[in-house]
Amino acid sequence: MAWRLSSRVVDATESALLRLLAFSQPADGVLSQFFRERKDLGMRERAVVAETAYTVLRRRRTLAAWCRAAGDGEPPARHLVLAALVRFAGQGQRQLAEILPAAEGEWLSRLKAAHESPSGLADQADMPDWLVERLSGVMTAPEVLALARGLNQPAPLDLRVNPLKTDRPSVLARLAEDGIEAVACPLAPLGIRLATKPALARHPLYLEGLVEVQDEGSQLLGHLVAPRRGEMVVDFCAGAGGKTLLLGALMRSTGRLYAFDVADRRLAKLRPRVARAGLSNVHPVCISGENDARVKRLAGKVDRVLVDAPCSGLGTLRRNPDLKWRQTPESVAELARKQSDILAGAARLPKAGGRLVYATCSLLPEENSAIVDAFLAAHPDYHRVSAAEILAAQGIAARCGDDLVLLPHVHGTDGFFAAVLERT
Repeated sequence: MAWRLSSRVVDATESALLRLLAFSQPADGVLSQFFRERKDLGMRERAVVAETAYTVLRRRRTLAAWCRAAGDGEPPARHLVLAALVRFAGQGQRQLAEILPAAEGEWLSRLKAAHESPSGLADQADMPDWLVERLSGVMTAPEVLALARGLNQPAPLDLRVNPLKTDRPSVLARLAEDGIEAVACPLAPLGIRLATKPALARHPLYLEGLVEVQDEGSQLLGHLVAPRRGEMVVDFCAGAGGKTLLLGALMRSTGRLYAFDVADRRLAKLRPRVARAGLSNVHPVCISGENDARVKRLAGKVDRVLVDAPCSGLGTLRRNPDLKWRQTPESVAELARKQSDILAGAARLPKAGGRLVYATCSLLPEENSAIVDAFLAAHPDYHRVSAAEILAAQGIAARCGDDLVLLPHVHGTDGFFAAVLERT
């Protein structure tokens, strides 16, 4: 029998959304906790709850305008859920009314007859006013809307092949055998893009360390670092280590690769991934900050350093739509101060001729080019190197200039910024 939406799922989505709209914690963590409490929900029901709730986070201003046109003041969470189901999930108004109280069925009729009229660029972009103001400083209004359309779409699932164990054609063939539709990513030479989102955590390709989940844009950062066999390399803000694994593979598990992070719990997640990938050159190190003694001991000794700095994450809104509502101008300003300190601390490590890559998954100049420009003004021993030329030397034809700027509506990746700096 075909699956049909039930009032129970609508109620569950409303409950989940109420928690999400508090914006007290990351959305993925809130939903994980919610589903741990709601073991009565099946896999398909959980998917509908998550997709609908994320749709509201992505299109909150559009949905609110539609609800107001139907007679709402500030629309309640439940009306946002119903509007998302009708407008974006393809649920018919009549079919939905059959599982709802009569009063809500009447409201749905008014909703169907209503015509929302988004007023202003922020409403049309489904972004907070302050973010649109910042973007409008470096983009035209049509460019802001094009970017917003890209960010308001769910992200595809990208994989990265582990070249220590296999190659991309072999993985594509294996996925095809298993009925999983996939294509080679257009930019990243080790990237694969899936048409759907299967449960990869139980797939042999993942369990045996042949692939990792990693956005294509994130993969390109490793190719900017371009580490060589036998070198000493530092991933300065390693986190759970997705980029560390790529760097280690590009080094063919030779040399020495330090994975620094201030959170041991994040590094703890890296250790089993390193083992699964078959890497023996990775050394996770929990540091207190950019001035840790273990950082200072490496001053002037390192060949290449990647600084994937903590940032607002506004380039990842396809995956984390809550961030645009959780971040503020004040939080971005605080992050910029931290980014400057981290970059200055990491800059002590490269030897003469060494490479330093500064990267964020932000879209804002104050976290990106402004940080690099200020750093270069204060550090005459560093200079910019063309990101486009480094990638082109590896056969990667990314549309970028001196700095790598990736945008979802242009490149099909998350939003990224990266500048390549070398020590003279």
